[in-house]
This record gives sequence, structure tokens and C-alpha cells, in this order.
Amino acid sequence: MYRYDSYDQSLVDARVEEFRDQTQRRLSGALTEDQFKPLRLMNGLYLQLHAYMLRIAIPYGTLSGKQMRMLGHVARKYDRGYGHFTTRQNLQLNWIKLADAPDILAELATVEMHAIQTSGNCIRNISSDQYAGVSADELTDPRPWAELLRQWSSFHPEFTYLPRKFKICVIASEEDRAAMRLHDIGLELVERDGQIGAKVFAGGGMGRTPMIAPKISDFVSEDEIISYLEACLRVYNRYGRRDNKYKARIKILVHELGADEYRRQVEEEFAHMKALGLNPPREELARIRACFANPAYEADASDAIDRSDPGFALWVDRQVAAHKQPGYAIVNISLKPVDGIPGDASADQIELIADLAERYSFDELRVTHAQNLVLPHVRKADLYTIWQKLDEVGLAEANLDLITDIIACPGLDYCALANARSIPLAQKIAKRFANAQRQAELGELKLKISGCINACGHHHAGHIGILGVDRRGVENFQLLLGGSGAEDAALAQITGPGFSEDGVVDAIEKVTDIYLAQRTEGERFVDTYRRIGMKPFKEAIYG
Repeated sequence: MYRYDSYDQSLVDARVEEFRDQTQRRLSGALTEDQFKPLRLMNGLYLQLHAYMLRIAIPYGTLSGKQMRMLGHVARKYDRGYGHFTTRQNLQLNWIKLADAPDILAELATVEMHAIQTSGNCIRNISSDQYAGVSADELTDPRPWAELLRQWSSFHPEFTYLPRKFKICVIASEEDRAAMRLHDIGLELVERDGQIGAKVFAGGGMGRTPMIAPKISDFVSEDEIISYLEACLRVYNRYGRRDNKYKARIKILVHELGADEYRRQVEEEFAHMKALGLNPPREELARIRACFANPAYEADASDAIDRSDPGFALWVDRQVAAHKQPGYAIVNISLKPVDGIPGDASADQIELIADLAERYSFDELRVTHAQNLVLPHVRKADLYTIWQKLDEVGLAEANLDLITDIIACPGLDYCALANARSIPLAQKIAKRFANAQRQAELGELKLKISGCINACGHHHAGHIGILGVDRRGVENFQLLLGGSGAEDAALAQITGPGFSEDGVVDAIEKVTDIYLAQRTEGERFVDTYRRIGMKPFKEAIYG
């Protein structure tokens, strides 16, 4: 993992003290809420329906056991004893008192954490593949590049006040586990003629105008990636809409200019950036790479797994992924128990996972964009013990990528922007499909729920997506089919008129019945949808 140097630490400490002064002035009345708002947003502090919400940065989803334990501590001490892991691989605390916010940031700073640039019209948390550095299918570990981008983008003077928020994702495998093409900029690290570089995609995003990012460059060498991204941002910063926040994202600019014209302008700016010589020295990337060296794996670790316990065997089949190192495995921890809230974990659960990371995963864990957690370096000999410990705290659900592994935003239970409640609906769907055999029969089926058009629940990218809307003061739910955030990226299409909360659960059941009746051998839900189209599903749900 990357560790702060003295510059990193002094920068974060200085921000804590700056925000402490700003908060004290707000509490004393020296600052109005309008004056304070941009200051608190720069530190990840939102004012939600019932309380302040603090969004804590987890760069590219990687953290240590000590950092995870701190998240449990602040959840218990300053919140209501739980935290919510988000689709940007961050953590949100939903019940913060304003007077406590500086103290929380000060405690986070002691373990190299902060909330800087988790809000505002700036470059947000850099996201990446939760299997980075451990998956056998990746070209190289993308996290050194994600860290370099974090350092480049933090407090970047030119990009502090962009037309709108900006999200970057870095992956290094053909399988996209991070929804890379639904980001403002996506990088896929590739190799050409023995040299590492990146394919660059720009102009993706969800919200009220969902778009899949087109490819802007086939290959940018690793020595020039920073300058190329700087060129992409400069063109956007220069021409992005500032008169209409709904048309301010880079996806609108790329769409209106066209990918070819945007590419031309980027290349023109890129030539200028190269002439300025702003790329970091190779030694800096090498320094960062050294922080991500492989841990000290046991060379003779056994590949054997005793599957005699059927519950454990089911969990292994669903939650454990292949590791690049023989004798080791990647453990996916579901934060989607049937009766739970998607993405939520109690302070006790958070601390237990911190313990597991320290003892069994070389002191490292990951947050996924699907609101789950990962232990990336587990000996296969330790899997049974880990499963038992997870089961004791209600975290041994075996539902990764199944219909109950639901992505859901906080919705109207918390969010001031929401039109409908996401959490109760997610719980109803999970209960309807709770039977493990039924879930297994349906197979991979990614269901995603957003409580408003801002799409924090990624409903556009769901095999089945649900969007909550307001219909004359009544919560209504639109049903969408056929989306994907993976390497086969696609935007889901609305089936037709919306439903009540119970009605949309019934509609989903009808949709899955059509899938089971129509699928061919080996087809996932999304494959069957693409083959037979929307018509059979609409006929089933609307009659």
C-alpha cells in the first residue's frame, strides 16, 4: 500500500486545522450557511435530510486494517454505530454533528485518511479494480497509476473549480470490474510493442443523461498519461457548460462536439502540454510502484480446500475468486444480507473485518464499486476460519453478482435530492428472492436501484435497473432492463410506465420468469435480453 510521506501528512493536517477554524466561525455565526457551504463541501461534508453526512475518501478502494478500524471507531464515537460503503469505493457517515466534523477529520488524519475532494466540482476519488494487483487476468497492477493520479489531482490549481464533478477510473484487464466506461475519463492499461500505456475513454457517466464513454485514444505511453489527461481536462475546463449544471458534465461536451472533434482538440492541447514538459519523472512512478510490491506469499501454500461443510462449499463457490499466486484466494465479503441495507456495515463488523485483514490478508482490504468488501491475499488454508468468523457477524452471505447482491443509494431515507426510498425496496426484493437455490438458478443478475435521476445507485448499468421518481407526491418506480457496467457496457432501457413499491417487486418476478423460460444453455439474464429483446418482458409485466 502507498504510505504518506511528510508532504502528504502535512497537507492533510493543515487542511484539518483550516476546516476547524471554518467550522468554529460557522458555529459562532460569523459565517452564514451560504458562506460555509462551499467550504464544508470541499471537505466532504453534506447537509442531508436529517443531519450532516461525511464522505471519507478511500483512494482506489484500498485500505489497511488500521484504517478500517478507524472507520469503525469514528462510526461508533461520532455516528450511530455504522457506515455506508458507496459506489465510489468511499465510506459515508450519515448522522454527523457539525461540531464533531473537525475532530473526525483529525482522527482520520492519524491513519492517513481524509475527506478532501469527495465533493465539489473537482476531480473526485480515483477508482479502480477491487482485484488490482492480485488478479491473474491483469496486465499490471493499476494502483500505482491510480495513486499517481491521486497525487496529480489533489489540490490541482487549474481543476479545483471545474464545470462539474469529475470521476476517473483506472483498470488493467479486459474484464471491467469497475464500470470504467461510465466514468468521465476511463483508462485501460494495455501493452503495445513491449511498452505499457493506456487506452483512454472520455465522456461517460450516468445521471439524467447517461452515456458510455467513447474511445479517445488507442494508446498513450505511460510516460505521457499525465500530460494527456491534463489535455483532456483543459479542453473540458475551457468549454464545459457553466450556465446549466445539468449540461455541465464532460459527457455533454463530448456528445455535442462529437468524439472526433473532442479528440482533435485534446491532441492539439496535448502537443502543447508535451512542449511544457509537465510529465512526472519516471523515478516518481517507480517510487510509487515500490509501495505496491507483492506481499511475502508462502511459496509452498497448499491449493487444497476441504469442502465437506456444504455451507462453506457454497460460500467458496460464490464468494471466492482466483488469485494469481498458487495457494491463495481473493475473498469477497457481501454487505448484502437479506434483511440488511446494501453497503452498510456496523462498527463491530468493520472492526472484525479489520482484524481479518491484519491476520489473514497481509493487512490489506478493498472496497468495491458494488458496495462490498474484499480480502485480497488469503491463504486457501485460512478460508474456512474466515468463513466462520464472517458468519458469526452476519457477513457470510453467498450472493456475489446474484439478484440479492443489490446496489442501492441511500434514497429518500437520507438524501435531500431523492424522490423515492431505495432501501426498503432493496430489502423487499432481497426477501422475495432470498431462496439460495432460486438465486443460483437465476445466475448472474445485477440489480441496481437509484432513488432519483442522479443515479448514485447506477440503475442505468443494471441488468435490471430501478429508478425512483415522484408522481404527484407518490413514490413511483420505473423498471429498466439490459444495462451493464462491465466490458460489455450498455445502458438499460425503460420498460414503460412505473410501478408502486410492491408492484415493481412483482414486475421483477415476472421478468425473471420470462428469462428462465426463454434462456438457452449458458445464457445470463442480460444475454437472453439482448437476444430476444424487450417485447416478451413488456408483455409479461404489462399484459
